[in-house]
Amino acid sequence: MTPIENPQSQIADVAEREALPLSLLNDFLYCPRRAALKVVEGWRAANQHTERGDIVHEHSDLAGYEVVKGVTLLRALPVFSDRLGLNGKCDIVEQRPDGSLLPVEFKLGKRRQWENDDAQLCAQALCLEEMFNVSIPRGAVFHADSKRRREVEFTTELRQRTEEALTALHALLNPQHSTLNPQLPCAVFKPACEECSLFDICLPKATENPGRAERAASALFQT
Repeated sequence: MTPIENPQSQIADVAEREALPLSLLNDFLYCPRRAALKVVEGWRAANQHTERGDIVHEHSDLAGYEVVKGVTLLRALPVFSDRLGLNGKCDIVEQRPDGSLLPVEFKLGKRRQWENDDAQLCAQALCLEEMFNVSIPRGAVFHADSKRRREVEFTTELRQRTEEALTALHALLNPQHSTLNPQLPCAVFKPACEECSLFDICLPKATENPGRAERAASALFQT
């Protein structure tokens, strides 16, 4: 493969199209309701986890490149896929001397496997494969708390799960096949909800039970 020269310029020539951000796939696999609250209703909120995440990504979000031990590190590389209806940025793409590419995603927490992180990384690889007509067999997740790197193999199963999740995400957010305003998925409370930045907006404990939510709403107007 010929080494990439100014890869950002290749993206500018592609016609603009409405596409979903890569990060939304991670939100969707974490919680479909969270993804819908962000896109359908436009909610945004911050907590200690999102603020720490911003710090972790502070360096990788600065677009540019550097060469370390013969490996070119492309930071904040814009990527897209017309086939999957995706766009976004890779934290780091390592380009080896032979031209091969390896996407690296920065995440909070200790070294541990999460399906949503692996699928987001796989989606980045799918974008890169489409853009540069290459095969990318693996990537890596760098876990900030433990400062350890975990390699992720892009197996047939992971690729299939990633594309199925993207299809489901498009179906959730595309009003063409339902109503003009897509319906929010029901809340399902789980321990991870309390770490979500939209916890106080979603109110999963109150809204996962429709009857309880109606009683709570009625109580607001009782004198």
